[in-house]
Amino acid sequence: MIPALVLTAGLATRFRPLSLVRAKAAVPVAGQPLITRILRQLRAAGITEAVLNLHHLPHTLTRIVGDGSDLGMRVRYSWEMPILGSAGGPRQALPLLGAPTFLIVNGDTLADLDIGAMVAAHRRSGALVTMATVPNEEPQKYGGIVVGAGGMVTGFAKRGSSHSAHHFIGVQVVEAAAFASLNAGAPYESVAAVYPALISDHPGSVRAHVCTAAFFDIGTPSDYLRTSLLLMRREGGALPRGARTRVDATARVEESILWDDVDVGAGSMLRECVVADGARVPADTSWTGVTLRPTTGELTLGERHIGELAVASL
Repeated sequence: MIPALVLTAGLATRFRPLSLVRAKAAVPVAGQPLITRILRQLRAAGITEAVLNLHHLPHTLTRIVGDGSDLGMRVRYSWEMPILGSAGGPRQALPLLGAPTFLIVNGDTLADLDIGAMVAAHRRSGALVTMATVPNEEPQKYGGIVVGAGGMVTGFAKRGSSHSAHHFIGVQVVEAAAFASLNAGAPYESVAAVYPALISDHPGSVRAHVCTAAFFDIGTPSDYLRTSLLLMRREGGALPRGARTRVDATARVEESILWDDVDVGAGSMLRECVVADGARVPADTSWTGVTLRPTTGELTLGERHIGELAVASL
């Protein structure tokens, strides 16, 4: 099976304030770090070689993944300084990947996708890029991919567009040749700056793999909580609590995510909250639909100081 590049370098600005504490791929999703879920899915598909690109809070990822041996994989890292984007990142990683064909997997989404079937379809098509897509049922929330006859990608639709489009679910099979012409180490905002030229110069070189895979969004803190609760119910059980987290016996915690080293005081109540590493929830306080993190400097947009906590609505 081909190797995979997992894109984990991003700043995750839509995920703030939680992404000020961990890289998005390092957050726990129904008891497992997101990156662990992604790598286990790849390993189940027969992929044993992966590269993660790193920039933002890299230690929060490397301490989880290490060399990948715990997952039965070999994992290496492509370091980016400055951040290179979803086009520059793959170009930088080509020497580590060392293969003419590889997967690119977004490190901030989950998709229940038949990877083997997608790789086989890519090879039959002769395309340079094959993008996994589903019908875009929320065009006001997501931009889309315009798909023509035979799965040929003909363009991209912006969020809110009236164009009939498909939603990209974060997995691609690509040929190294699609990125080889880019300058190594040069930042490119995204593949949106590269793929239109491929479509124009080589019609049919970018294709869609239209499927019915389930897609789980983790784009914003509210998406994250929703997805974690959904997966908890699908997989059975309650949301696990983080390492060294203590909840007083008189406290109530309902449909909330507690990261590591959290302390929930006596008589307090949490409902539909995300509590980040090291937060101390004061006794006899009540919180609903918020993120809580320790105050460690400046607040991000939408946060406010309450005692020793930085608090934002989900």
